[in-house]
Amino acid sequence: MALKVVPFDPARHLETEDDILCYLEAAMEGNDARHIASALGDVARSRGMTEIARKTGLGRQALYAALSETGNPTLETLTAVLDALGFELTVQKRPAAA
Repeated sequence: MALKVVPFDPARHLETEDDILCYLEAAMEGNDARHIASALGDVARSRGMTEIARKTGLGRQALYAALSETGNPTLETLTAVLDALGFELTVQKRPAAA
C-alpha cells in the first residue's frame, strides 16, 4: 500500500484566537514581509476568505493574491484584514542586543 502524502495547510490547524496570535507572532519575528503576508493569508483562509472579503470590502481574489507568498499587500489591506479578524497592528521596542 502506497503512502498518500498531501501538502501541509496551516489554515486547517488554526482553530482558536490563541493559535492565530501565536502563528502571526511567529511570522512577524522574521521581519520578512512576504512571509507575514502569506501567514495572514493562512489565517484569513482559516476563518473563511469570503467572510474576510465581505468584512473588509475587498475582493476575494484580490485578497488571495495580496496575501500569498508572491503578494505585496498595502498597509491598508493588512490593517483591514487584521481588523476583520479582530486583531490590530502594534509596534513595540525590541529588547536590547546582548
